[in-house]
Amino acid sequence: MGHYRETESEPRVYGYTRTASAVLAHLICGVFTVFIAVLSRPGTSWFSWHPFCMTMAFSFFMTEAILLFSPHGSPIKKFSHKTKGRVHWMLQCLCVCCAVLGLAAISYNKHLNGKPHFNSWHGLLGLVTVCAVVLQSLAAVPLIYHSLAKGWSLAKLKRYHAASGLVTFVLGSASLLLGLCSAWFTASVSEYIWYMSALCPVLGALVIMNQVSTSYMAKKRLQS
Repeated sequence: MGHYRETESEPRVYGYTRTASAVLAHLICGVFTVFIAVLSRPGTSWFSWHPFCMTMAFSFFMTEAILLFSPHGSPIKKFSHKTKGRVHWMLQCLCVCCAVLGLAAISYNKHLNGKPHFNSWHGLLGLVTVCAVVLQSLAAVPLIYHSLAKGWSLAKLKRYHAASGLVTFVLGSASLLLGLCSAWFTASVSEYIWYMSALCPVLGALVIMNQVSTSYMAKKRLQS
């Protein structure tokens, strides 16, 4: 009887942990985005739009777009998968728009100040990340219009989309983390705030990586 209770409680505890992780991810992406918005004060300069737009793109819109499919922390958990897919698509479109605007803002700001473009790890990785999110979003079109991908099963397309989306999200999180190492950010916050800020993209990435990998492994078990 004791063994039975123990095995029954494990999935329940496991579910509570998953739920807590998803709630934490929602909280982190919201608080971190608001913090960067307050710090950058978008509209005060061309540069100010860069951290604001990039944080909105990868910390907020992309994170929320992926969390929509979380079985433990989706804000629209009771909606159909089709509805979740449409909301995911809209959030990803907003992510791409913000990413492109953020890249355009920093490029124009460097042009105005006569500074070289993409001469740092943050700049290079940021460029790669923006290109990746645009390509990844374009590659998702066959998921909406399956007739465009003749010879490919929908299940296989979804697996590739999830895998490429996870890679793109990790790139975005790494770009945000490198952005926190910039002279602008380090000069704007204390050392304690810097470490707290750096935890945000790291923890968010860990939660998303766990969600996607767990979902994939669950599907593999069902198919086996």
